Amino acid sequence: MSKVEKEVRILEALLFAASDPLDRKSLVAQLPVNCNIELLLERVRELYADRGVNLVCVAGRWCFRTAPDLAHFMQREVTMPRRLSRAATETLAIIAYHQPITRAEIEEIRGVSLSRGTLDLLLQAGWIRLRGRRRTPGRPVTYGTTISFLEYFGLEDIESLPGLDELKAAGLLQPMPPENIGEGDAEP
Repeated sequence: MSKVEKEVRILEALLFAASDPLDRKSLVAQLPVNCNIELLLERVRELYADRGVNLVCVAGRWCFRTAPDLAHFMQREVTMPRRLSRAATETLAIIAYHQPITRAEIEEIRGVSLSRGTLDLLLQAGWIRLRGRRRTPGRPVTYGTTISFLEYFGLEDIESLPGLDELKAAGLLQPMPPENIGEGDAEP
């Protein structure tokens, strides 16, 4: 067995036994000195490409996840205490796309005041966190998303959020009404 094959086996065991996804630094600390972590991760990814689990990078951390085409076998009924309100969903999206962002900036983008409970709900869910304070008068608190947010939505990093074109293609953004709406309806 070659040196690389042994290192692949060690990496595979580390990832399999870990209760949480592992970052590169944690993996390198447990692997033999001077190993090529990129090569090893790619080899494990290739090894599991057609298997029931795949090696994926989520929030900059590596873990095994069920292969997407087998996900329907893993469904389980989970009672959710409650769904996010429209205000909470909008607020979460604004924070994700504009972080770090202050409460006032969120309200400006949404065009309405933000109830205190909305941010509390997102903080309690673990999807946002306090990121610090702005160096402006009043030193307002800024908010940003967490690793739990990335993990829940299956994103490798925040740059993986869909862009405007992708959202339109998925039908998640309504097209603007035609500019000439109402023309020709007026009486002479």
